[in-house]
Amino acid sequence: MERWFNGSGQMITYEKIIESIKQHSALNGSVYIGTDSHLVKRDCIFSTAICLHGANNHRGGKYYFKKMKFKKSKFPTLLERITSEVQNSVQIAMEVLEFCPSVDIEIHLDISSSDKKEATSRFSDMLICYAQSTGFSCSVKPNAFAASSVADKHTK
Repeated sequence: MERWFNGSGQMITYEKIIESIKQHSALNGSVYIGTDSHLVKRDCIFSTAICLHGANNHRGGKYYFKKMKFKKSKFPTLLERITSEVQNSVQIAMEVLEFCPSVDIEIHLDISSSDKKEATSRFSDMLICYAQSTGFSCSVKPNAFAASSVADKHTK
């Protein structure tokens, strides 16, 4: 069973999140979805965030997140781990789209662009194409706040 939380750490039902997204979308707000992971001893902690921002007459935003824990051995390489991050984000975005077909969703990838010299840079083009091939626009660091800031906060 998936357990979702609001930004204050209170448990919330997925149905209430969907209702919040519908209301947000009706006010021309955008939805940003991102996943981050963090290795802790023998585990790999994943956190996926759904961030709502930019609605008419609204300041700031709100977000929801879920955490998942797996054995580190399930992700022996960085590529497998970050590909799983993207897959998680795309899966949640597709689920949201089922309930809210007109919502504007952007996937945030916790990777650096291919012109950087970071560990994830060499996978950047592939993962961006993967996310875009599912029909979503996407952003990478430093513009991928849903993954690199919000989800990251909840992997620790």
